[in-house]
Amino acid sequence: MTELFRTHDVVLISYVRSLLSSEGIDIIGLDENMNNVRLVMTPQRVMVDDTHADRARRLLKEAGLGHVFKS
Repeated sequence: MTELFRTHDVVLISYVRSLLSSEGIDIIGLDENMNNVRLVMTPQRVMVDDTHADRARRLLKEAGLGHVFKS
């Protein structure tokens, strides 16, 4: 699995999930339920299969979301 980015923004995650899903790429949101367990806000990691990572990054850049990538 490859981490694309981390965020607290659940709307962004939903949008990315929809965008990539329409291209046949599923994302896995790690840490989605961690904020229910802890008092500290934990950013959610957005992951894709290694075989789709380059394509997912390209699609997100084309959608104007290149700024969200893990540096």
